[in-house]
Parts: sequence; structure tokens; C-alpha cells
Amino acid sequence: MSRATALFILLLCGLCAPGHAEPLRIASFNAELQRQGPGLLLRDIERGEDAQVIAVVEVIARSGADILALQGFDWDHEGRALTALAARLEAAGAPYPHRLALRPNSGLASGLDLDGDGTLGGPGDAQGYGAFTGQGGIAVLSRFPILRDGVRDFSGLLWRDLPGALLPVHPDGSPFPSPEALAEQRLFSTGHWVVPIDAPGGVVTLLTFQAGPPVFDGAEDRNGRRNHDEITFWLRFLDGAFGAAPQAGFVIAGGANLDPSDGAGRHAAIRALLDDPRLTDPRPASEGAARAGDQTHAGPDRLDTVDWDGPGRLRVDYVLPSSDWTVEGAGVVWPGPGDPGRAAALRASRHRLVWVDLGR
Repeated sequence: MSRATALFILLLCGLCAPGHAEPLRIASFNAELQRQGPGLLLRDIERGEDAQVIAVVEVIARSGADILALQGFDWDHEGRALTALAARLEAAGAPYPHRLALRPNSGLASGLDLDGDGTLGGPGDAQGYGAFTGQGGIAVLSRFPILRDGVRDFSGLLWRDLPGALLPVHPDGSPFPSPEALAEQRLFSTGHWVVPIDAPGGVVTLLTFQAGPPVFDGAEDRNGRRNHDEITFWLRFLDGAFGAAPQAGFVIAGGANLDPSDGAGRHAAIRALLDDPRLTDPRPASEGAARAGDQTHAGPDRLDTVDWDGPGRLRVDYVLPSSDWTVEGAGVVWPGPGDPGRAAALRASRHRLVWVDLGR
């Protein structure tokens, strides 16, 4: 047999053999598309002239994500804003035929003084901070079918019902701001969902959330404690404290509002999540963050995902696959100076889109 014939046979066998499956790209993006009143986001999307909306569409389309956990997006009862965004994305070559948006805790009136400021009806008295129901909610966009019968929404979980909850107290040890408030206070600022998706190669279980900021409170550290517990909920969930939990094929994707080393907050919460052996931290990085200038932070600049005035650049947005996945790539959409897409990334949001490519 000639060498040429042998090479031809090898090539033919390679073409006939099962191909290597394309990696699954899962992303998280806090687009900060929340508006000051209900219906305003839908208006801005449909008009097609809003510079931020245009930039967000470009960032998402460039990312090539198969499954996107979206934060900072106003919820409405009929899902019209999300449908309008999906239409813009499809026009940009990024179709997401499958979408999910459940009512979040943000802006959900409680009728109680939840923030302890002595008044009722303010945005801090909602179950999650918000001026109207659904302000700054979360959503899931997917190229693949969402198995809706398997979706689990933990948004109604009371804070006091989390095992080991760090409930806030007054200096005398009494509940902050009141026993009545803590009896009704939900744990989650926005929402925590378990979303099974029928992806190629098997079901992917997306664990998505947006935690509240660990600041803007007093000595009782109400927001810092709540942020801690919103993050550590996932560990309790994986432990089986809230029913059957996935053992493989899952991905945590969302906003923790907490950096492992820098900025305000109880850093132990996110460190515990990153260090859990059931998860892999792909450490997505970007050229834009790496070249943004030294901040004398403890954490690597290249891993940062947000650029805030005051606190500076921090890592607060995460995509953490279960340890059974093969990580084939990871990154943050934060182009360096002069690179394509940089202007859109900076205009879209203070946060950057984080992505991870996964193989089975």
C-alpha cells in the first residue's frame, strides 16, 4: 500500500468517525438595562435609537453565547421587553428562541419597613431593592429548549429559613429592623433559579442569580450579611438542603456583587464558592482589564468584570461549571485599547460579559 493510499484511508476514517462536539458557551452579563419606571425599557428597545441598548445587543451578539444569564433587565408581566430584546438580537444574527423571565423580588412591595429607616413604601422596603416591581430583574436566553416543567424558583425563600443564616441584629441582639420584618424578609434580592436546558449532549442545569450589594447599610451590616447568604445559598443547595440537587452537568452563572479579595463585603462567601471541589473556577480574563492600570488590589486585574466609580474594577460576575465539565476556554468581553468591540463593551454597562466554553 502506498503512503498516499494510507493517508487517504486515514482521512476517510476520520471523516466517518463521530466528530468532536462543539463546546457549549455559557455566559453571564449584567447589562444594567434597568430604567426608572415600568415600560420605559420596552420603549427604548422598540425605538431602536437608545445607544446603550444598541451597545448591549452588539456585546451579546459578539459573544456567541449559547446560553446567557442576563441581569439588570426590567421584568414585565407579559415579557414584552425580553421579547423585544430577542428580536433585536435575532436581527443582529444572534437568535435566542428560548427565554425565561420570572417575577423577581426587586421592587416587590412588602408593606413593611424592611430597611429600618422608619418609613414605609421606599425602594428599600421592597423584598429586593427597586422602585417598581421587576426593576433590574434577571432572565435567561437560550439557543436550546428550556425545560420549563423542571424550573425551580427559590425567590420566595425566607431569609430566616436558610440554614446558618447571618440575620442582622441590633446592638442588644434583637432582630433588625424588627421581628415582624424578618418574619417576612425574603433572602434573595432579585432571584435564584434552577433552569434545566435541553442542550446537545444532555441537559444542562443552569443555576442563575443576582445578589444584592453588600453596602449601603449601617453597623448592623444587613446588606453585607444578606449578600453573604445569597451566595452561600448555592452551597447549601448543592448539599441537598432544599431538595434534590444536580450532581453533574450544572453551571452557576450570575452576579455575586462580591470580589474574592477586594472591595466591601464578606469575601469568605465567594471564596467558599470558588474553592468548592464540586465546582471549577475557569478564571476568565480580559486584555481590557489587564491593561486598565494597576489599582494596588490584591486580586489580579485581568480577572476583573466590572468598572465602578469609587470601588474601582472588581471581579463580581461569575460562570462556574461543575467539576465534571471540561473547560475549553473562558474570557471576559473587555477588549483592550484599539481592539474591535471595545467601544460597545464600555458603552453597554459598567459590567462586562463573562463566558466559558464547556465540553462533556
